Amino acid sequence: MSTQLHQDISEETVRQLADEHDEPEWLLQTRLDALDALEDLDYPSVIETPGRKWTNLEDLDFEALVDPLTQTEQKDQVGPEDVEVASFHEALQDDDLAELVEEHFGSIVDPQQNRLTALSTALFTTGTVVYVPAGVDAEDVKIRTSMTSRSLFNYTLVVTESNSSVTILERQDTSDDAAPVDDGRYYSGVVEVDAGENSYVQYGSLQDFDEDTYNYTVKRGDATTYSTVDWIEGNLGSRLTKTSVSTELNGDSSETKIVGAFFGHDGQHFDLDSKVWHRGEHTTADLVTRGVIDDDARSVYEGVQDVGEDAWDTSSYQRENTLMLSDESEADASPKLIINNHDTEASHSATVGQVDEETLFYMENRGVPEQLATDMLVEGFFVPVLEEVEVEELREDLQTRIHERLQ
Repeated sequence: MSTQLHQDISEETVRQLADEHDEPEWLLQTRLDALDALEDLDYPSVIETPGRKWTNLEDLDFEALVDPLTQTEQKDQVGPEDVEVASFHEALQDDDLAELVEEHFGSIVDPQQNRLTALSTALFTTGTVVYVPAGVDAEDVKIRTSMTSRSLFNYTLVVTESNSSVTILERQDTSDDAAPVDDGRYYSGVVEVDAGENSYVQYGSLQDFDEDTYNYTVKRGDATTYSTVDWIEGNLGSRLTKTSVSTELNGDSSETKIVGAFFGHDGQHFDLDSKVWHRGEHTTADLVTRGVIDDDARSVYEGVQDVGEDAWDTSSYQRENTLMLSDESEADASPKLIINNHDTEASHSATVGQVDEETLFYMENRGVPEQLATDMLVEGFFVPVLEEVEVEELREDLQTRIHERLQ
């Protein structure tokens, strides 16, 4: 198995990164263990349809993309006074938060889950810790990461105690101050959410990197008894995006919703997967994704609902729709149900198609120019998924960027 990794991805580099940030020994050892495991780990599984492998992550030239010692970014992270919102390394200097980080780091997303999570664990230099104490209801936690370097590895940890709630809005983009690159950029993000009993987490994200960026992101939540973890995913930027968003419903009466919207053009490639594991009793999941692709863009989506043997009284639903605006674009979808418990109510559906010609003809015959008619249909196509976005600011941002893309 070829590694195609930069010569600076070494023990010396990892120790230098840890030393520069005055990291504790346990974290250094976690980094070194991830580094040692790299060569034996596979790349993340990608979506394959009959006769076709859509995404070839092993073909990425990490030698050109990854420069671990020059990672820089512009970072904003704010929240209300009764919630702890701190940069990752600031959290390590706080005794209480440092203990929290040590307890939860890598507990939901295995640092050695695959080669790219291990790479991110070994090399990350930036991140955010959000801690919501018991009984606190918090809104307006905002995280913005603007990439200025060739590569950036980012880590986010969210921990909520019992009977609390939090709404988080994350934005990722490329800074106007970023130096131009010839061979592309690489961004890797890992997000772990540990939701305490009867707590509610809503995590909204808008990815809008420049189209020189290769983006790998994994987000996973653990929902315990009576807790809810909701994800909202907006993907508009990057040259190639590989994302995995998932929730483990381990507690009885836990819930999750995964809402996704994407819009690709000019050769962009989106490989998106959403997963839910029903493990507790009386759990509920709803997966909703809509996307549009134009020009010679490509998209592939996989949604998995996995119902365990002990997951009595499960409700699980999935809907995915992709609209193609050109004959050169390509899209596929692969929804899956894995049911090991007969006390389950579940459904899944997926559609891929082009703009309805009859509707377009109808609008043109009533004086609407073809391009305007198409734009109106696209904006209307996104309405059902935008209605699922409860974070008003994120919904407005998505609407604005979709409108700008159409122009």
